[in-house]
Amino acid sequence: VQLVESGGDLVQPGGSLRLSCAASGFTFSSFAMTWARQAPGKGLEWVSTIYSDSSTRIANSVKGRFTISRDNVKNTVYLQMNSLKPEDTAVYYCAVGGPGAPTGGQGTQVTVSS
Repeated sequence: VQLVESGGDLVQPGGSLRLSCAASGFTFSSFAMTWARQAPGKGLEWVSTIYSDSSTRIANSVKGRFTISRDNVKNTVYLQMNSLKPEDTAVYYCAVGGPGAPTGGQGTQVTVSS
């Protein structure tokens, strides 16, 4: 299993970013995929999960601002992040499985600051 996150950047409050996680080494379409994040000095926080049937769950802290989606042709899961806040600053990871699944990639840094 290989997961490669990308798309992180420095963005001003109120801005938007789209994160991508390219997956390989397993039957992507058959598995739930999850985004989690780790802010400086804090533990890993679950953000959102998309299941194989494309149903989704999202954390209350980002509900209405973040959207998870998947492309089973490109074997990629996305996280569209709008109305970003400084408290969204973190390293974002994707994982194979539902909430609590272990992360496997190097993550991508999102910094929200003016």
